[in-house]
Formats: sequence, structure tokens, C-alpha cells
Amino acid sequence: MGTNTIYNSGFGNGFETEALPGALPVGRNSPQRCAYGLYAEQLSGSPFTAPRAANERSWLYRIRPTVQHWGRMEKCDPLWWRTASCLEVELPPAPMRWDPIPIPDSSASFIEGMHTITTAGDAGAMAGMAAHIYCATRSMEKETFYNADGELLIVPQQGELRLRTEFGVIDIEPGEIAVIPRGVKFRAELLGGPARGYICENYGGKFTLPERGPIGANCLANPRDFLTPVAAYEDKDEPTELIVKWAGALWKTTLQHSPLDVVAWHGNYAPYKYDLRRFSPVGPLLFDHADPSIFTVLTSPSETPGTANVDFVCFPDRWLVAEDTFRPPWYHMNVMSEFMGLVYGKYDAKPQGFVPGGFSLHNTMLPHGPDVDAFEGASLADLKPTKLTNTLAFMFETRFLQRVTRYAAESPFLQKEYADYGQKLQKHFCPPAAKS
Repeated sequence: MGTNTIYNSGFGNGFETEALPGALPVGRNSPQRCAYGLYAEQLSGSPFTAPRAANERSWLYRIRPTVQHWGRMEKCDPLWWRTASCLEVELPPAPMRWDPIPIPDSSASFIEGMHTITTAGDAGAMAGMAAHIYCATRSMEKETFYNADGELLIVPQQGELRLRTEFGVIDIEPGEIAVIPRGVKFRAELLGGPARGYICENYGGKFTLPERGPIGANCLANPRDFLTPVAAYEDKDEPTELIVKWAGALWKTTLQHSPLDVVAWHGNYAPYKYDLRRFSPVGPLLFDHADPSIFTVLTSPSETPGTANVDFVCFPDRWLVAEDTFRPPWYHMNVMSEFMGLVYGKYDAKPQGFVPGGFSLHNTMLPHGPDVDAFEGASLADLKPTKLTNTLAFMFETRFLQRVTRYAAESPFLQKEYADYGQKLQKHFCPPAAKS
């Protein structure tokens, strides 16, 4: 991407990194006096008493402690950002799909350009999620942000982003994702023009890698492909706006310095990126179509084993080889609710009307499946090995019903006829002729 950004490799590892030699203390976390006059501070992403395998925390060695990153807070306009539990409109049960939201001509930062499409669960109860679209036309300048309500999984669809975080710098482009944990400050800058993409705001358990079960030790998303930034700090004494999302509202204050001032850090609670093109899919080699759970990249667990608060699932390039099988996703109803987006290419179950930048919602226990073109084409196809190429779709799938915001329900980009796509399917039933 033309940058000199450097990363650590591995998922959930205990990393350590320093921007100045000797900034990390040796053998202790909080020495009486830190090197370079730094302050030691712990950022915890889990309860202190969580089991070792689930305990998330990092020690930060910074120029100023976070208690000085504060000031008189004033409430600011959330614009189109909404938080669960949010019930703005009641809609009849039906599948829904939208065309891409155009990137505006007006000035909009990553925060100002946030448009909530659905909310699910309850952020106050630390359960559920929200699905957003961001449309940004300007970089955040002398502005930083952190989200106290949940972690952000960012899926670019158009344009590159540079995320300057407390932990270091992350660059992402379409085909990659980044996760910013709850409470981590960052600034989003545009690299080369306007940007648009999707966001899952996860209120529940932190995203982690799914268990592979019978798949074994390899395939799906491999830990070594997740990249965490190395330490990089700002020592700037100039007015900087700090925006905080807390309890569903946006608050702001003005600091007299940059809060992105971590000189060194160590721990396992940190932002990271992943290239979805490195996802190693598995699939059926003889017959039948496997469940979409085999495409899970990350999962946010719930208190119920095997039932995700949120799953992030991707559908990348892959071979289709199953014989005597309807290869696209089958018709089904599901207790999970599915928010789906398309980064690039075509999605095999919806070859028409579902375009890059668009998105759809198939809610809990509502029927859905291929449209008529996909059904007819797959039913009559010559089942030779076929490779799907230049395609990347994804789902935010949650156990909660997703409620549509007023913005999304009244959007001119809502495809009002989409709910009727099933009516175009023909009756093919042909019983044997009755005997005379």
C-alpha cells in the first residue's frame, strides 16, 4: 500500500513493542519510575478475574495518563449513528435490501459519515451489535475518537484508510478488515480519496477465532495472518478534539495535546488487521452444500456455548466441486439474523440487484435463499468443477433480531420490491399422471 507501516504477526499473542529503546520496563509492569518520564497505565478488555485464556489486557507507557485526556464533556449530534436497544420504526417481517449509499459531496469524517442500518440486543447489557455504513470524504484532523460501547470491526468497500491508534498505525484497503477494541483511541485518515465501507459495532464478547472442531489445526483464518501494529506515538501540544461514544451518545471535549501518545506497550488487548484474501476456505468435496458456518472468520461468543453473539463470515474466491448438488446457498429459515454486504464482484446466490457497496437483511426466522436467476442457473448447470473468482461477500450474523433504523427504513436506496423476489420462482411440481 505504499506505506512503511510495520506489524506484529499472530492472533491473541502477548505482544511487546517500543518506539524508543528501553521504554518497556523489564520484569515488572508498573515500576516506581518509568523510563523517559512515561506513565504506566493498564487497559483492560475483560474482567480482572476472567480465566487466563480469556483475560484481555495491555500495559501502555505513555506521555500523559488517560485521566489527563479529559475535560468538560459536551454532548454532540450523533447524526445517523444509533445504538441498541433502539426502536424507531416498526416494519412488517420481510427480507430487505439496499443499493449502495452514495458518498456525499459534502465534508464528512469517518465519524460524521456513520449511518446505522440495524441494531440488535442491548449495548447497556453488553450483548448484541449494530451494523453501520460509513461514507467519509475527509480525514480526521486534530480529532480522535474512542468507543466505550463496543469494539468496531471495519470492512472497507471503497478507498483506503489509515487508522492512527494509541498502539500504532494500521492501513487497510478493500479486501482487508481491522478491529478496534472497545476503549482504544484512534483517528481515521483517508489515503487517496473518499472512502466507504461497513462496520459491525460489537457490544458483546470480544471477537476471537472460532473453534475449528473436526476441521483440525489448519484452514479458515490462520492466527499468523493477523497483524498488530508496532508502537508509534505523537508528542503534539496542540488543541485536539476527543469524541467519545458512551451509553449510546456522542460526547466531545478539547484537549491541548494529542492522546495518541503511547511510546511502548505490551499485552494481548490491541487493534489488529487481517487480509480476507488469506482466508483458507473449506467445502464439500463430493455432494451437498455445507452450512455457512464453515466461512466464519471471527466470532463473538455468548454465554450459550455454540451460539454466537456475532459471527463475521466471509465468502471469498473458492472452488465449487460437489456433484449432484444445488451449489448456491439453499432455501432456509434460521434462528440467526443475517446482515450481508458485498465488497466486490458478484454473489452467487444473488447475481442481480446485489452490487458492491449494497447490503441486505434477512432477519431471524424469515425465509430466504437464491433468486430465480440463481435457482434456474444452478439447477441446469453442468456440474463441472467451477471456480468463483473476484468475489468477496460477508455477513454479520447474530442471535438477536436486528431492528432497522428510521434512516434505513426511509432511505431512497431501499429496494422496495426486493421482498417479492421469491414470487418469481416458478412451480415445477410434476406428479405422475393418474392411472385410468
